[in-house]
Amino acid sequence: MDTHAVLELMREVAEEVITPRFRALDADQVMEKNPGDLVTVADQEAEGLITAALLADDPGVLVVGEEATASDPELPTRLPGAERAFTVDPVDGTKNFVHGSPDHAVMLSELRRGEVVRAWILHPAHGVAYVAERGAGVERDGVAMSPMTTPSDLTVVTSSPRLEGRHGDLDLGPTAWSCGIDYPWLLEGRVHGVLYTRGLPWDHCPGSLMVRELGGTVAYLDGTPYRVGESGRVGLLAASSPQAWDAVAPQVADLY
Repeated sequence: MDTHAVLELMREVAEEVITPRFRALDADQVMEKNPGDLVTVADQEAEGLITAALLADDPGVLVVGEEATASDPELPTRLPGAERAFTVDPVDGTKNFVHGSPDHAVMLSELRRGEVVRAWILHPAHGVAYVAERGAGVERDGVAMSPMTTPSDLTVVTSSPRLEGRHGDLDLGPTAWSCGIDYPWLLEGRVHGVLYTRGLPWDHCPGSLMVRELGGTVAYLDGTPYRVGESGRVGLLAASSPQAWDAVAPQVADLY
């Protein structure tokens, strides 16, 4: 399936099962996988449709979806060794979606032997899409994006409420509660660093490729570059440039 066809698949699925539920969910269509960890029928149905289409195109591909992993926690461990694989986050920012916020996304990435080679982030409610291929840059709605820049006054956000506040020269504010929104914030210069606790593959494979394609850095606070198979690590920093990463990391390294 070519890059454009994958994006069209995401749009079709969003139009069929996600957007019709936006601000129209019934109480019995929202569940908890774990306390505070929401899932909706839109997540479940979207992942099912995307997975079925990817497998129909290539029956041998490994598909690792967020909702499938809830049933089979060992599924992501197969990503580093898979010849070809996809990660699927059917509704990234489910809490936002449930509460009627347009800040939610559909995210996919393709991996070859553990390396991300293509990535897609779709904002159904905003009508915006980001697509990347390794070595070919990033496009926003079909238009090539420019490399990211790093100002002297860095804006950094964190996904952990307990870490919000002043740290060294930094004021850490909140993320959008959706990696599919946060990473585009970074790509477009709204923020210059995003600090996360965990590196779940469906959350970070798409955005990490896009950031690297535009000259940024995504690495754990010990300097280890982000890759699938590093699920035990904490403290992941995505930054608009190596210089921004080097400026932020020492100031937040002791927070975990």
